[in-house]
Amino acid sequence: MNHMVYVIDDDDSVRHAMVRLLQSAGYPVAEFASAEAFLIQPLSPQPCCLVLDMNLPKGDGFYVLDALEKKGQQLPIIFITGFGTIPMSVRAMKAGAHEFLTKPVAPDDLLRAVGEGLLKAEKNHRFSSEQSDLTQRHQSLTPREREVLGLAIGGLLIKQIARALGVSEITAKVHKRRVMEKMQTRSLADLVRAAERLHIVKSQSR
Repeated sequence: MNHMVYVIDDDDSVRHAMVRLLQSAGYPVAEFASAEAFLIQPLSPQPCCLVLDMNLPKGDGFYVLDALEKKGQQLPIIFITGFGTIPMSVRAMKAGAHEFLTKPVAPDDLLRAVGEGLLKAEKNHRFSSEQSDLTQRHQSLTPREREVLGLAIGGLLIKQIARALGVSEITAKVHKRRVMEKMQTRSLADLVRAAERLHIVKSQSR
């Protein structure tokens, strides 16, 4: 899977050193001297993480984190600072930072943090992709099929579903089979798990 590592640091020498280190480890890197330059660029659709200097000329690292959240963009962030404090590191971790490192950053620590950040990004990317696919499958169901889905995950048998909908058992069975096919589930347990991920509420027999 392709990755992207973003580096934001206004200190050219520090930024270039981190970029060289990351590139030597085989990571694609995009570097920025300011938060503004980074924030106007679209993020890569691939799993990515951000190495972010906490102390920038205009604003701090939290400004970047807040701006990303407002855009609905989430990615693992590795905060870097030359004079970190315990309250600052605590705030960074509570704000969702993946790691908090102090300068001068040991090369091994940076590579470890980036590697772990990208693994987390991969996991989030897979989950997001699966969730999107699942949502599309559910949207392909007809209103009646969604009724059947709700009743099926509620534990109702075919005859009970038929009675609840006022249809024949054969029709209820056809609807359930189509639900299983469209949701790409092989068993009721699979269907229940898919419904849970979509926060679908079980229906009760009328």
